[in-house]
Amino acid sequence: MTASAQKHDVFQAIADPTRRSLLKLLIDQELPVTVISCHYPMTRTAVSKHLRILSEAGLVKERKVGRETRYRLDPEPLLELKRWLAFYERFWENKLVALKRYVEADDDQQVENPIHFLELFKRNTDNE
Repeated sequence: MTASAQKHDVFQAIADPTRRSLLKLLIDQELPVTVISCHYPMTRTAVSKHLRILSEAGLVKERKVGRETRYRLDPEPLLELKRWLAFYERFWENKLVALKRYVEADDDQQVENPIHFLELFKRNTDNE
């Protein structure tokens, strides 16, 4: 691992709900840790640890203003996540299209046995 390599990747960083909330808080504003920590029922040290993980993943940028460090969102690394999700979205779309076809089918075309429907559903979507 090179010295410039990230310690935490984007996926690890956003896995925690508190860190996702921090990102949302920093969308439109740059804030110091003292202000950020007022939004959470945890110590300033705990908030700082979350910010450090986000920073190591490249999701948060730090800027010194006097003695204060301010944090802001850097959305660029989220593109990696977007590309990853886009790849798998096609599988979800196939399943949703098949479900839509079933739901919108006439009553006489719908399968009476739900187990049989699930088998057909899986077979149809595996072939798409």
